[in-house]
Amino acid sequence: MEVKITKEYKDRLFRLVFREKKDLLDLYNAVNDTHYSNADELHIVTLENMLYLKMKNDISFLIGDILNLYEHQSTVNPNMPVRGFLYFAETYQKYLKKYKYNLYGSKLIPLPRPQYVVFYNGTEKQPDRSQLKMSDAFPHSKTAMEPCLECKALMLNINKGRNRELMEKCGRLKEYSLFIAKVREKLTLDLPFTEAVDMAIRECIRENILKDILINHRAEVINMLFTEYDEQEHMASVKEEGQNRVNQLIRLLIRESRSGEIEKAVMDPVYQDQLFQEFNL
Repeated sequence: MEVKITKEYKDRLFRLVFREKKDLLDLYNAVNDTHYSNADELHIVTLENMLYLKMKNDISFLIGDILNLYEHQSTVNPNMPVRGFLYFAETYQKYLKKYKYNLYGSKLIPLPRPQYVVFYNGTEKQPDRSQLKMSDAFPHSKTAMEPCLECKALMLNINKGRNRELMEKCGRLKEYSLFIAKVREKLTLDLPFTEAVDMAIRECIRENILKDILINHRAEVINMLFTEYDEQEHMASVKEEGQNRVNQLIRLLIRESRSGEIEKAVMDPVYQDQLFQEFNL
């Protein structure tokens, strides 16, 4: 089977799995231990290709006075809170414009409360639950001054066998987890990518795992997975290249008897770039 990838095709399997409001509502209830039953109360507000991020936000929706951002990640990305911050800023700007609120008035403007959840199913070991904070990106200060900005993301590990209680509450999420595990299992058989994925799809259909999606959107699923795995390999390559560059810089600093600069070179990105330029790396 031939898989054609276009640069414009950037959708995600996670979005496809939770494209129906009733499934997304089940996921929301499972995450928040709530019991909403009317899917019409959920309003999708996902931004398409926002700012310079080049990719769609996975899923964003309003329910009651809660603005939810749900993102899926197959790699650990400590910059997710910054992405979330940019997303919320853009969304609130559209919200203010839509309802014609006056930022310069004397009346306090009511805003929906933001909630940010990252669903992680990468291969790196991670706890069931962890918190990512934008403030971790700010340089440490010797003063007692606290940063005036913050954005927190709850990261949930949705790999097979993790967050069991959450999975039992949301069958769709559990099926998604099982499908990804099945795909990874088949990819270890040293088969061509599309053949391995097609084998996983056939088994999942027999076992009633995401059966409706895999029957009705088989080609799309293979396309999406191919794109996602291709991007993961590219990111791993870039990461390895960057690490090799830093290692080379460290060796040069040692050779030039400048070992005292190594810690700053590793911890300070600005100083690191200066040294890269200095040594033509």
